Amino acid sequence: MWYGEYSHTLDTKDRFILPAKFREKLKKLKQTKLYITRGLDGCLSLYVEKEWKKLEEKLSSLSFTKQQSRFFNRLFFSGATEIETDTQGRITVPEYLKEFAKINREIVIVGIVNRIEVWDKVKWSKFYQDNKKRFEEMAENLFET
Repeated sequence: MWYGEYSHTLDTKDRFILPAKFREKLKKLKQTKLYITRGLDGCLSLYVEKEWKKLEEKLSSLSFTKQQSRFFNRLFFSGATEIETDTQGRITVPEYLKEFAKINREIVIVGIVNRIEVWDKVKWSKFYQDNKKRFEEMAENLFET
Protein backbone atom coordinates (compact mmCIF):
# COMPACT_ATOMS: atom_id res chain seq x y z
CA MET A 1 0.00 0.00 0.00
CA TRP A 2 2.77 2.51 0.98
CA TYR A 3 6.13 2.35 -0.76
CA GLY A 4 9.17 4.53 -1.29
CA GLU A 5 11.55 6.87 0.47
CA TYR A 6 11.14 10.65 0.37
CA SER A 7 13.18 13.48 1.89
CA HIS A 8 11.27 16.41 3.34
CA THR A 9 11.68 19.26 5.81
CA LEU A 10 9.61 20.31 8.80
CA ASP A 11 8.41 23.89 8.55
CA THR A 12 8.49 26.37 11.43
CA LYS A 13 5.17 24.97 12.74
CA ASP A 14 6.53 21.38 12.85
CA ARG A 15 4.54 20.35 9.76
CA PHE A 16 5.60 18.30 6.79
CA ILE A 17 3.82 17.65 3.54
CA LEU A 18 3.10 14.06 2.63
CA PRO A 19 4.66 12.92 -0.64
CA ALA A 20 2.35 13.45 -3.65
CA LYS A 21 1.90 9.69 -4.16
CA PHE A 22 0.77 9.32 -0.55
CA ARG A 23 -1.64 12.24 -0.84
CA GLU A 24 -3.13 10.68 -3.98
CA LYS A 25 -3.53 7.35 -2.19
CA LEU A 26 -5.27 9.01 0.76
CA LYS A 27 -7.58 10.81 -1.65
CA LYS A 28 -8.50 7.50 -3.35
CA LEU A 29 -9.11 5.96 0.07
CA LYS A 30 -11.19 9.03 1.03
CA GLN A 31 -9.04 9.43 4.14
CA THR A 32 -7.87 12.60 5.82
CA LYS A 33 -7.57 11.10 9.30
CA LEU A 34 -4.36 9.31 10.28
CA TYR A 35 -2.96 7.98 13.55
CA ILE A 36 0.59 8.79 14.55
CA THR A 37 2.53 7.19 17.38
CA ARG A 38 5.93 6.04 18.58
CA GLY A 39 7.40 3.57 16.15
CA LEU A 40 10.13 1.04 16.65
CA ASP A 41 13.83 1.75 16.18
CA GLY A 42 13.35 5.44 16.95
CA CYS A 43 10.96 6.48 14.17
CA LEU A 44 7.33 7.58 14.15
CA SER A 45 4.60 5.43 12.60
CA LEU A 46 1.55 6.69 10.72
CA TYR A 47 -1.49 4.54 10.00
CA VAL A 48 -4.74 5.03 8.10
CA GLU A 49 -7.81 4.23 10.16
CA LYS A 50 -8.36 0.73 8.73
CA GLU A 51 -4.79 -0.37 9.55
CA TRP A 52 -4.92 1.34 12.94
CA LYS A 53 -8.09 -0.54 13.90
CA LYS A 54 -6.46 -3.87 12.92
CA LEU A 55 -3.41 -3.08 15.02
CA GLU A 56 -5.53 -1.83 17.90
CA GLU A 57 -7.49 -5.08 17.92
CA LYS A 58 -4.34 -7.20 17.80
CA LEU A 59 -2.56 -5.31 20.57
CA SER A 60 -5.60 -5.11 22.83
CA SER A 61 -5.93 -8.90 22.62
CA LEU A 62 -2.49 -9.37 24.22
CA SER A 63 -2.64 -10.76 27.72
CA PHE A 64 -3.16 -8.06 30.33
CA THR A 65 -1.43 -10.27 32.88
CA LYS A 66 1.87 -10.22 30.98
CA GLN A 67 4.05 -7.30 32.01
CA GLN A 68 5.61 -6.92 28.55
CA SER A 69 2.16 -6.59 26.98
CA ARG A 70 1.08 -3.94 29.48
CA PHE A 71 4.29 -1.96 29.12
CA PHE A 72 4.30 -2.07 25.33
CA ASN A 73 0.64 -1.06 25.09
CA ARG A 74 1.19 1.81 27.53
CA LEU A 75 4.09 3.21 25.57
CA PHE A 76 2.53 2.61 22.17
CA PHE A 77 -0.98 3.93 22.83
CA SER A 78 -0.01 6.77 25.18
CA GLY A 79 2.06 8.15 22.31
CA ALA A 80 -0.77 7.87 19.80
CA THR A 81 -2.84 10.72 18.51
CA GLU A 82 -5.38 11.14 15.76
CA ILE A 83 -4.37 13.76 13.20
CA GLU A 84 -5.90 15.24 10.07
CA THR A 85 -4.07 16.29 6.96
CA ASP A 86 -4.77 19.88 6.03
CA THR A 87 -5.89 20.98 2.55
CA GLN A 88 -2.27 20.94 1.34
CA GLY A 89 -1.60 17.43 2.68
CA ARG A 90 0.46 18.63 5.65
CA ILE A 91 0.75 16.86 8.97
CA THR A 92 1.78 18.47 12.24
CA VAL A 93 4.16 16.41 14.37
CA PRO A 94 3.34 16.77 18.08
CA GLU A 95 6.29 18.03 20.11
CA TYR A 96 6.48 14.92 22.35
CA LEU A 97 6.72 12.66 19.28
CA LYS A 98 9.29 14.94 17.68
CA GLU A 99 11.37 14.60 20.86
CA PHE A 100 10.88 10.81 20.97
CA ALA A 101 12.16 10.38 17.40
CA LYS A 102 14.84 13.06 17.87
CA ILE A 103 13.55 14.79 14.75
CA ASN A 104 15.22 18.03 13.82
CA ARG A 105 14.29 19.76 10.59
CA GLU A 106 15.26 17.25 7.91
CA ILE A 107 13.16 14.09 7.76
CA VAL A 108 12.77 10.98 5.63
CA ILE A 109 9.30 9.56 5.00
CA VAL A 110 9.33 5.82 4.27
CA GLY A 111 6.45 3.69 2.99
CA ILE A 112 6.39 0.27 4.70
CA VAL A 113 3.37 -1.51 3.17
CA ASN A 114 0.73 -0.95 5.90
CA ARG A 115 2.30 2.08 7.60
CA ILE A 116 4.32 5.20 6.91
CA GLU A 117 7.44 5.81 8.97
CA VAL A 118 8.89 9.25 9.69
CA TRP A 119 12.58 9.38 10.53
CA ASP A 120 15.06 12.08 11.41
CA LYS A 121 17.26 12.22 8.29
CA VAL A 122 20.51 11.54 10.17
CA LYS A 123 19.00 8.57 12.02
CA TRP A 124 17.59 7.10 8.80
CA SER A 125 20.97 7.43 7.08
CA LYS A 126 22.67 5.64 9.96
CA PHE A 127 20.02 2.88 10.02
CA TYR A 128 20.38 2.40 6.26
CA GLN A 129 24.19 2.35 6.32
CA ASP A 130 24.26 -0.07 9.27
CA ASN A 131 21.85 -2.52 7.65
CA LYS A 132 22.16 -2.35 3.85
CA LYS A 133 24.97 -4.93 3.76
CA ARG A 134 22.86 -7.35 5.80
CA PHE A 135 19.89 -7.11 3.41
CA GLU A 136 20.66 -10.37 1.58
CA GLU A 137 21.51 -12.17 4.83
CA MET A 138 18.21 -11.05 6.36
CA ALA A 139 16.33 -12.24 3.27
CA GLU A 140 18.04 -15.61 3.47
CA ASN A 141 17.14 -16.01 7.15
CA LEU A 142 13.58 -14.78 6.81
CA PHE A 143 12.69 -16.79 3.71
CA GLU A 144 14.42 -20.10 4.38
CA THR A 145 12.51 -23.10 3.10
